[in-house]
Amino acid sequence: MDHEFFAAINGLAGRERVVDMLAVGLSRFGPFLLLLALGITWFHTTTGAERERRQRLVLLAAIATAGSLLVNQILIRIWSRPRPFAVQAATLLLPPSHDPSFPSDHATFAFAIAVALFLVSKRVGVPALILAALIGLARIYAGEHYVTDVIGGALIGTLATLTVTRARHALEPLLAGLLRLVGRLHLP
Repeated sequence: MDHEFFAAINGLAGRERVVDMLAVGLSRFGPFLLLLALGITWFHTTTGAERERRQRLVLLAAIATAGSLLVNQILIRIWSRPRPFAVQAATLLLPPSHDPSFPSDHATFAFAIAVALFLVSKRVGVPALILAALIGLARIYAGEHYVTDVIGGALIGTLATLTVTRARHALEPLLAGLLRLVGRLHLP
């Protein structure tokens, strides 16, 4: 079934130049937009207590993102799933990646950050989650991933962020130390 879903979505690639360019742009630059949103969240001027809460969540997002990408590296060594273009007809819009297909690092990264942004602010988080979903869809459209690769990555990123934020009390000494270091470096 995964092959059929991939064929249906990727089968649209190469037909409409504007949509192709949008998919390539989302795939290449979408993660940077999420990082920009994290940066804005970090530097957003607000009250002292709210600012510290936001900065702690940004640090938790960074920890969750790094942890989720580490989980991905373990998974690709356990199950080296070939990319869809290696096993079936595909229209590639990006240079082919030769890393294993499952799970999607782009989706993992995007959802780890988007969920953290949602926990900070629903007003920022909802568009971030939509962007994360579009990044995942773009990876399928561009011929790089199966649907389950993106769903798996989205689940890993989401669960990593939720797990890390639930464990924030255990991580408090690390967070407090990082915030003190930031303060000493005079970074807002």
